[in-house]
Order: sequence, then C-alpha cells, then structure tokens
Amino acid sequence: MDAKTMREVTESGTRLDQLRNLALVLAVQIDTGGDGHSMAQLVRQYRETIREISELEGDNGDIDEIAAILARRDARKPDSD
Repeated sequence: MDAKTMREVTESGTRLDQLRNLALVLAVQIDTGGDGHSMAQLVRQYRETIREISELEGDNGDIDEIAAILARRDARKPDSD
C-alpha cells in the first residue's frame, strides 16, 4: 500500500485513513534515515500514531509494555510545544 499525499487523504479520507497514511509516511522516513529529522522523534510519532489507530479500531490489546511505559511518562511531562 503506497502512501498518498497528506493533503489528498486529509481532503477525502476519514480520521482512520489519515492516521494510516501518516503511519506509512513516518515508516518511510524511518526506513530511509529520517531526512534530517531526529530518529527518536519519528519513532515516537510513529508509535503514537499506531496507538491511536489501534484505539480507533478497538484493538487496545496489542500495546506492548514499553509503549505503556512511554505513554505514562509522556502523560507526566509538561507540554513543551
């Protein structure tokens, strides 16, 4: 499955379609070394995107222990954005 442009999927897709496409875009960036982006940031966003896809699909059972720890840690961090 090839990723569409984010604009294309935003204009015509559902939230789940948008997240699935974002996961594909992030996966390509991770696989190709990140194009100057921080690998840690890309991996974090990928994991968050996959988690949200799982939640929307009703599949919360596959969140691994590390993802749960990271989610708890992130919830405690003040928002720096």
